[in-house]
This record gives sequence, C-alpha cells and structure tokens, in this order.
Amino acid sequence: MTTRRAVLCAGGLAALGLGGTARAQAYPVRPLRLIVPYPPGGIGDTFARALSEGLSARLGQTVVVDNKPGGSQIIGAQAAAEAAADGYTLFLGSVSSLAMNVAQHASLPYDPLASFAPVSLTFTSPLYLVIHPDVPAGSVREFIVYARANPGKLSFASIGPGSSLHLAGEIFNRMAGVDMLHVPYKGSVPALTDVMAGRVQVIFDAGPSALPQVRAGRLRVLAVTSAERFAGTPDIPTIAESGLPGYDMTPWFGIVTRAGTPDAAIHTLSAAIGAVLDRPDLKARFLDLGVQFAASTPEAFRALIAREVPRWTRVIRDEIRLEPQ
Repeated sequence: MTTRRAVLCAGGLAALGLGGTARAQAYPVRPLRLIVPYPPGGIGDTFARALSEGLSARLGQTVVVDNKPGGSQIIGAQAAAEAAADGYTLFLGSVSSLAMNVAQHASLPYDPLASFAPVSLTFTSPLYLVIHPDVPAGSVREFIVYARANPGKLSFASIGPGSSLHLAGEIFNRMAGVDMLHVPYKGSVPALTDVMAGRVQVIFDAGPSALPQVRAGRLRVLAVTSAERFAGTPDIPTIAESGLPGYDMTPWFGIVTRAGTPDAAIHTLSAAIGAVLDRPDLKARFLDLGVQFAASTPEAFRALIAREVPRWTRVIRDEIRLEPQ
C-alpha cells in the first residue's frame, strides 16, 4: 500500500507539475496594452489601431491602444521599459525612439537594446515635404531658391525635438544651405493644423496624415524624402532627384516589449504581427497612404536597431551637430 500510495502521489505531483507548466506556457490569457507615443490621428496611431484590431482577432485577446505622446517619445518608451516583462505591454517604437534619441539626450530613462526585447519590424514610411499653398514654390528647386532669398522667414513643424520629422528638416537645412526655424509640436495633427493655417509654412510629414490634406487642396506636396520614389505615390519626385542628391530619410517603426519577456511570448507575438501585416486589404490600404509593411523576425529587428544607433549618432553629432539635451 505504501508503495502504491507513493506511486499515486508521485503521479499526482507530476500531473500537477505538467498542468502548471501548461498554464505557464499559455499566452496570452488576458488583454494586452499597446503603448503609442503619439496623440490620436497621426501615422503611428492610425497604424497601431489597425494592428491592434488584427492582433485581437489572431490572439483571442483585446489589444488596447494607450496613447502616451510627448517628450520626444520618451514618455511612452519609459512606460514600456518599466512594465512587467510578461509580454502584455507592447510599444510602437521607431527610428526616433529606438535610435535617434540616444544621440540627442544626455540621459535616457531607457536603453534601446537593454531595456527592450524586439518583436518585429512593422513598416517603413517616407516623409513628404509639404508646404502651405501661399509659399511661392512648385518644386524643391524653387523652394530652395525662395528659402535662400528669405533666411529666417520660413519655419517647419515637427512632432517634437529629435523626431524623424525634426531631423528631416535639419538635414534639409544643412544640405540646401537654408535657414528654416524648427517649431515642435506634440503630434502630427496639431502640427498640420498650424501649417494649414499658415502659422508655420513647412512640414516633413508622413503620408497618412499629410496626403489627405494635399488631396483636399489645403497643402502642397513638393517631394518625398526616400532615396527612391515610393511605390504608393509614384508621381511624387524625391528630394534627391529634385535638387539635393543623396538626401534620404525613411523612418521605420516596429514593436518591442520589455526585456526579459519569455521567448515563447515574443515569437507568438512576432508570428501574429507577421500574419496581420500579410493581409492584402491592409497592405493596399496603407500603401495608398505612403506606408510599406515590413514584418521581420525578432532577431532581424534587433540587428536593425543595433545598426541604426551608431548611424544616427554619427549623423546627429557629426553632420547636423545637434547638442544633446
């Protein structure tokens, strides 16, 4: 009886152990939070809401978008870096928050690689050089001529210091030999609102927010910032071909979670993101707005971040010569 009882107890403990392991491996079992470091209405928010809807359907759990704008995306990134390492808090990172901020801030409350576990690259999106209709320029060359003849009279909007929109303008200033004043905002919507009102004359903005205003006649687009013409807007020339050879600014975005998150959760998320971004309807919808989907493995996304940090450190400190804040 003692031997039989011992065997039964051992079997019961083994079953409990297996059950506990199964429960530990189950993911996700509750809603997820996707932190977006932008206000509602811009490219990041537009994409995040489409992604969250698709992930909710694939994972069987609600994915809630949590907008935390401001602070050069640091507010949102810090919140994600301080979350539990369980895969239930995601962050929509970008070239700004995960690479450019390193060179622009003397002290960051997070480290792009040490604080986060990369999940997947999600998309790239060139910016568009957009101006108020009252600016007398129909091309990049004409705009440069006008800006040189009116030093200090033009200003360009961005979603904050250190953002890709800000650096696009600073790189343009340096390469074109012009002097536009930078005016930072907390998001694309308020920035565009002031450009449309004529309070600011220029913005380098993403397609989902800028192009609808161009089509409505409220703004004029001069060029796209990518090295080659974008497939979704083939009629819009590049800045490089329009007077500034070598100009290239193509921001990228991707999902990360807290470092230390179990690999199983990371790969579950990565596979789900890849499946959502493979949907033809979403591809077509966002390509028309200037967004190119680009899902990746966690390893490939980590390698990209590791390359981009030193690249942008060199550009920001040696070429543009912006001092860390």
